[in-house]
Amino acid sequence: MEVDMDSVVVIGAGPQGLAAAAHLLERGLNPLILEAGTGPASAVAEWGHVRLFSPWTELTDAASRRLLEPTGWMAPTQGYPTGAQWIEQYLAPLAETLGHRIRYGARVIGVGRKGRDLSVDAGRAEQPFIVHVEPADSSEERIEARAVIDASGTWRTPSPAGADGLPALGERAAIEAGLMEHRMPAIEDASALAGQHVVVVGNGHSAATTIGILSRVAKREPGTRISWVLRRGTVGNTFGGGSADELPERGALGQRAKKAVEDGLVDLVTGFRTEQVVIDGGQAVLVAEDGRQLAPAARVFVATGFRPDLSFLSEIRLDLDMRLQAPTRIAAEVDPNVHSCGSVRATGAADLEQPEPGFYIVGAKSYGRAPTFLALTGFEQVRSVVAAIAGDREAAERVELALPDTGVCGGSGLFDAPDEQSAAGPCCAPAPQLIQLGAPPLVR
Repeated sequence: MEVDMDSVVVIGAGPQGLAAAAHLLERGLNPLILEAGTGPASAVAEWGHVRLFSPWTELTDAASRRLLEPTGWMAPTQGYPTGAQWIEQYLAPLAETLGHRIRYGARVIGVGRKGRDLSVDAGRAEQPFIVHVEPADSSEERIEARAVIDASGTWRTPSPAGADGLPALGERAAIEAGLMEHRMPAIEDASALAGQHVVVVGNGHSAATTIGILSRVAKREPGTRISWVLRRGTVGNTFGGGSADELPERGALGQRAKKAVEDGLVDLVTGFRTEQVVIDGGQAVLVAEDGRQLAPAARVFVATGFRPDLSFLSEIRLDLDMRLQAPTRIAAEVDPNVHSCGSVRATGAADLEQPEPGFYIVGAKSYGRAPTFLALTGFEQVRSVVAAIAGDREAAERVELALPDTGVCGGSGLFDAPDEQSAAGPCCAPAPQLIQLGAPPLVR
């Protein structure tokens, strides 16, 4: 089969995958988006009830706007959409405009070089990519392409509650029993748990969002108990940068969670590293490595982050950081262990290119296991990557984005430090105030 040298496969029809296709079309290239879900932005649809902390002005891509505007579409400019609104008002119209260039129900199960396994050097770069696809309605097939952009995200591979990065003992059974979930609840879900004990495990924006949703129920139903479990021995930057955050809604998210703790709606439990989940009387009991146990919970929401799915890239030569599984050139910039500045620079093709020429990882997956990926970052990534694929090195190397400051510096704090040792302030925000830990009866 002769390869279409203008053909580029994009894995994933999320915000970055759709934007990549728009840029490819603008460059005269032929994108083919392979999406495992049944519609565009299928991952976003699963958290459609959640309001983004980025405003509309930062949630649309320039090439995508140029593609949409001739259809009569007008870019939203006011407010902060929910995930569902993001899809309805932007991502779905964009997908509709891209039309036949998107194949739904097409799961990518492997990417490699034609006739060359991982170990073969000879003539490797001259061979087209081979993308193995498992369509929902037919047998496996192979697609050839000159380049591949992996924008598959990390939503389908959440990190477990287990503190060692592996599922805790009994975690899978708790999930199967419906007692533990790796998602953010809608207010309807939270309301159904009124008057019961609910546990949230995690330290990022998803955890803070979940705390915010549950605390609304606890305020209305005083018998509702919420335990917020942090693995670290310090509160650290759990509550974000507050007013120092250049994305006001992101800063406010952490401050609302902080107030819920201060108001006694939430019991904060630090230094709790889950080793086991025991099902007791139809409820889940979290057991820490040090033997502590939380009181039985009707539901445990796990918000411990995500990780990239690298299983279908076993025949692609990758240069990834050993800790974050992110491209090595950007890992130090986004590593929560060492990141010491409130802002993160924009990343482009030069940062994302791999030892396999023509293969790029973009979007949330490019951050590996690191948190806080912004849509703006992804749009700049795909602009630069597509320019590189098209041979426009000047445009690929140009930086067209300055990212907003988080208002948080100093990394994530000492992993084992107690709160009283974490009072030193970060460089760009006041020192976090010490928070009184939750009431002892919830821990035994």
